[in-house]
Amino acid sequence: MRARSGFLISLCLIVMTGLAFAPVSRNAFVGYDDDIYVSDNPHLRGGLTWENVRWAFSANLAEVSPNADYWIPATLVSHLLLVQLFGMHPAAHHAANVVLHAVNTVLLFLLLRRMTGALWRSALVAALFAVHPLHVESVAWVVERKDVLSTLFLMLTIRAYLWYVERSNPWRYLLVVLAFACGLMAKPMLVTLPGILLLLDYWPLGRLAPGHFRTWSGSDAVWRLVWEKLPLFALAAADALITYLTTQARGVVLPLETVSLPTRMENVLLAYVRYIGKMFWPHNLAAFYPYPGSPPPLWSVAGAAVVMGGITMLVLVAGRRRPYLPVGWLWYVGSLVPVIGLVQAGEQAMADRYTYVPLIGLFVMIAWGVPDLTAGCRRQKKLLATAAAGTLAALAAATWVQAGYWRSSATLFEHALQVTTENYMAHDGLASDLAGRGRLVEAERHYREALRIKPDFAEAHNNLGVLLARQRKFDEAVAHFSQALRLRPALVRVHNNLGLALAQQGRPAEAMVQFAEAIRLIPDFAEAHNNLGLVLAQQGRLDEAIMHFSQAVRINPGDAEARRNLDAARLQQRDERPDGPK
Repeated sequence: MRARSGFLISLCLIVMTGLAFAPVSRNAFVGYDDDIYVSDNPHLRGGLTWENVRWAFSANLAEVSPNADYWIPATLVSHLLLVQLFGMHPAAHHAANVVLHAVNTVLLFLLLRRMTGALWRSALVAALFAVHPLHVESVAWVVERKDVLSTLFLMLTIRAYLWYVERSNPWRYLLVVLAFACGLMAKPMLVTLPGILLLLDYWPLGRLAPGHFRTWSGSDAVWRLVWEKLPLFALAAADALITYLTTQARGVVLPLETVSLPTRMENVLLAYVRYIGKMFWPHNLAAFYPYPGSPPPLWSVAGAAVVMGGITMLVLVAGRRRPYLPVGWLWYVGSLVPVIGLVQAGEQAMADRYTYVPLIGLFVMIAWGVPDLTAGCRRQKKLLATAAAGTLAALAAATWVQAGYWRSSATLFEHALQVTTENYMAHDGLASDLAGRGRLVEAERHYREALRIKPDFAEAHNNLGVLLARQRKFDEAVAHFSQALRLRPALVRVHNNLGLALAQQGRPAEAMVQFAEAIRLIPDFAEAHNNLGLVLAQQGRLDEAIMHFSQAVRINPGDAEARRNLDAARLQQRDERPDGPK
């Protein structure tokens, strides 16, 4: 009976997930990193080859890549596999994310049931995880494959850890380390997983309970459990360092001059509380939440501090009798630390995708806490079952609607503009979509609106420059490219774009400087190699031009333009040789 119940619940969770996320089957790739990192990524287009696997493991580690912000080889290999099997059809890539999310949901249920023995409470946590609208971004956004894939390895790491706890030996521990390493290679946010395992040691595994270890007691047991996980902490520290260095080199980590430390601390408190608020009332969800243009009111920051401090005190006090409360709360608070904004990677104040793993802690608090609070209520089971069913149905409906907003770039950014204010990123994204459809006047208006809101928005300066260059307004284009580079010198594509505009102005020497700088920053930048080759060929420096065209073809064998340029340069070189054909 117990096995059959687990199977039926698992089946229901899969069906719920599929129904809630059904709209993503019609979604396209969106112009919000999907194009850069997936659909227009020349490495992915080649499918699962040894050369592309080598690129996946070297991108932003041994070499910097324009198609990866940080080191996520496991995620990149998963994209390569999908392309090999299904090509670049967006439905297949979306379906893969939904399948991974469904697998994560079932694994979460099975792990909680195994650790706690609580069938229905474990099922409720998994169901909330499956259909909550805050998880739409992680599932409906193809680029966020790293969320669902890294969480799969998180679940597998916990499962391996349970196997190790049952009977400790080096081989079982090695499996824990390997699963954790794979998770880090899918997304660095998993650096908090060793801490999560320590929380599970406390509850529900009870490894700190008196008598669990015959020769351990008190603080000695705590330190032994920490010592046991030192290899995991070492892996997490190494991955965190790699991530920081690579994102800093790409200009992804914003300096304190851009977002000050007091501003970050205020946002940390507000974000923690806002995520909780959106968990209970998931409305006005957007792909990008900008920092407000003015400092938040002091009362809101103070209120957030009181809420966070008050909840922490309450769960610690109640934790003696209800250990799931501090475990759930610390799971939520701790797993958000890498992305809460203390180290500001990107310009968002918060992001729905960051809650994919952390909300599990809050769901545990709800699933175990509500039945305990209503223990004396008449018809408790019937009331709780009705409330749970109604809540899950409402959440699933909201998820279905939210997933539809990811159907295209236009629907995504138009919705973001409707539910947020002064959203410069949404203006920029909508402008790029309009420009791609040839609506240049509207696109320029949105680019300029983005720059009105945020004059130091380097990407919008670059995108407006590209639009102006298309209209052959090269003087204005060069001005915007130059401004983008003054703001963020590490934006490699801007060097390439500036080089193209300078070449069009008849300034080949300056153009070559920009192409060379792009290649210096990213040696594997095929487009910059091709463009530099063109300018060199125009200068009659055919040997150098052929070298750069060859590099472009090597990096991107599918680049027909670079291959034509290489053939033309070789033909011209042969014709110009004294002993060549006349």
